[in-house]
Amino acid sequence: MDLIPSFSVDHTAIVPGIFVSRVDNVGNSVITTYDIRLTRPNREPAIDAAAMHSLEHIIATFLRNDCDWKDEIIYWGPMGCLTGFYLILKGNRSSQEIYDIVVKAFESVKDTKSVPGNTPVNCGNYLMHNLGMAKWYAAKFADYLTENAGKAEIFEYPKTERIVTDEGQQFYDS
Repeated sequence: MDLIPSFSVDHTAIVPGIFVSRVDNVGNSVITTYDIRLTRPNREPAIDAAAMHSLEHIIATFLRNDCDWKDEIIYWGPMGCLTGFYLILKGNRSSQEIYDIVVKAFESVKDTKSVPGNTPVNCGNYLMHNLGMAKWYAAKFADYLTENAGKAEIFEYPKTERIVTDEGQQFYDS
């Protein structure tokens, strides 16, 4: 069984950044999944679940209302490991091409007064939000992206190497 693309990334070497996770052809359309990684997996603590939930609500609202590509947004949501988010867009843009939108999305959090959709009617866990921590994580990530904008490592996945045994069994190793 092949590993899915996100498991073929060397999680011991990845740094926070914006990465193309996969590109899919769906009918006559191209769909691109981006890995928006806020922390270093297995080296930094996972993002606080309540803050992650708040970031999901705030940034999804920004992307679907204030983003230049709002009609191209398919999905914004957290990774199960709580180290970042997935952004799925129509089309095939490089990580560098979506850089400005990602920075703007995280910078938009600082002016947020309340978490959108934070009611029992609109949210499946409306009590699990932390706007203060969401603002802290968002500012930290936006500053990091700005400080490291010229570095290739925030745009290029550290891939693992696929090892194939003489019997044809495939493994991933870093």
